[in-house]
Amino acid sequence: QVQLVESGGGLVQAGGSLRLSCTASGRTFTTYTMGWFRQAPGKEREFVAAISRFTGTTSYADSAKGRFTISRDNAKLMVYLQMNELKPEDTAIYYCAASSRGIASIGMNSTAFGSWGEGTQVTVSS
Repeated sequence: QVQLVESGGGLVQAGGSLRLSCTASGRTFTTYTMGWFRQAPGKEREFVAAISRFTGTTSYADSAKGRFTISRDNAKLMVYLQMNELKPEDTAIYYCAASSRGIASIGMNSTAFGSWGEGTQVTVSS
């Protein structure tokens, strides 16, 4: 299990941009598939994006494609989520997560992720 801490959330107007960061601890960070999930009030936690551990293959929810970009810096033990053209519908608590499974077997299943951060609030106003 790896410890994760998110940062970078805040209040932004519709159409604006925000970059979330996730700081990880652990010597085996490079062996983890990393992902971002979000949870809006009254809704279940939903998948946003994921990035593989070796090849850097990425996967996105339809709502994130074309607007969000997930990336990682293994040397810094960091994962990022660049969010552009933000919409009020993007308002949610965003969570960083780590999985010991390969990205192909994860899909959008949150149960495949064994480590979670506490979350960071993103609020998009109109």
